[in-house]
Amino acid sequence: MAQPSSVLVIGSGGREHALVLALARDPQVRTVHAAPGNPGTAAVATNHAVDALDGAAVAALATRLGVDLVVVGPEAPLVAGVADAVRAAGVACFGPSADAARLEGSKAFAKEVMAAAGVPTARAHVCTTPDEAAAALDAFGPPYVVKDDGLAAGKGVVVTSDRDEALAHAAACGRVVVEEYLDGPEVSLFAVTDGRTVRAMQPAQDFKRVGDGDTGPNTGGMGAYTPLPWAPADLVAEVTRTVLQPTVDELARRGTPFAGLLYAGLALTRDGVRVIEFNARFGDPETQPLLARLRTPLARLLHAAAVGTLDAEPELEWDAGSAVAVVLAAAGYPGSPRTGDPLGGLDDDPTTGPGPSTSSGSGGSSVVQAGTAVDAEGRVVSSGGRVLAVVGTGDDLAQARERAYARIATCTLEGSFYRTDIAAAAAEKQV
Repeated sequence: MAQPSSVLVIGSGGREHALVLALARDPQVRTVHAAPGNPGTAAVATNHAVDALDGAAVAALATRLGVDLVVVGPEAPLVAGVADAVRAAGVACFGPSADAARLEGSKAFAKEVMAAAGVPTARAHVCTTPDEAAAALDAFGPPYVVKDDGLAAGKGVVVTSDRDEALAHAAACGRVVVEEYLDGPEVSLFAVTDGRTVRAMQPAQDFKRVGDGDTGPNTGGMGAYTPLPWAPADLVAEVTRTVLQPTVDELARRGTPFAGLLYAGLALTRDGVRVIEFNARFGDPETQPLLARLRTPLARLLHAAAVGTLDAEPELEWDAGSAVAVVLAAAGYPGSPRTGDPLGGLDDDPTTGPGPSTSSGSGGSSVVQAGTAVDAEGRVVSSGGRVLAVVGTGDDLAQARERAYARIATCTLEGSFYRTDIAAAAAEKQV
């Protein structure tokens, strides 16, 4: 099986920095490129200016660089067909086609696919008018769940007991999916697939609300951890059998095979596992702790999915320890985050990044940059709402948390904040 030696990662956020770090750790990878990248990726890869939504431009860059593999990070380029353009240029690409990426690009389409595949999910109504939304809200009752049908950068969902708030969100979005509320803890489960074979990763949990105790508005994610010591032992096998493989099979049956990263957001309800949503790419911030524990060489895994040979690859190998990611957010996030403020404390060795422990008791912490840029004075400054994530690794969640929080306390950004309870309940065995 061919091992790619040169890889191009498309995107500029924390997920892409984490991917670049994992690829750079791979001894078989000679060169890593990022486009457009960020100051963090620039320390371990070569950044290139490109419009990530321009498929022709991305394909031309990949061809010029002569890379063996392109990895498309964010959802918007996938929905825009960037992966299709790269493949049409004869370059292997990890990321679904525009047709398959509709699984994330349209909540209504995802519900249609799940119904056809027999995948367990919440009951839902697709609504295009205020009257339809009001009727759906009354049919399900509180708490109300209203989802923007299209892409919304992780912030298109409102879960509230306030009917007026739910109606206002529906009116602001236009076309929405109104769902029944699913009780129980939420779990993120990623799977690498080539359109036929599925290789599920270990489960993770992220924290969407902005404040401690799951208070405040939804965000793109304030932190995440893995593994989940409280999850059922057969969770991965069950979700692969009842959710992931049936969804992959259904998309293949439709003539739009899904090759890339299939992300299932799940609720472990009293009635069993239910799908909350699908994403068509690595989730952020769950990617950061997951890749910190992955022992399987990432480049070979993603390349096998891109070229259709995943069935020849062994099952994934994982570090036995734990990893916790804590997000540092800018003042004003998630509403109107302040940008342009200088960052301090970014003094990790850029050639390592978070990675699997090599022996009992080893591990540490590292910074993964997300919303950062370099200003005219050469300083690293904030450029988005979620500015960075600190990933702590250790023998268990308690040690990983301790290392993550000790490290994030050394990062300075005026007005910034972070949640103090990421993975706390799990570490204290209270989930």
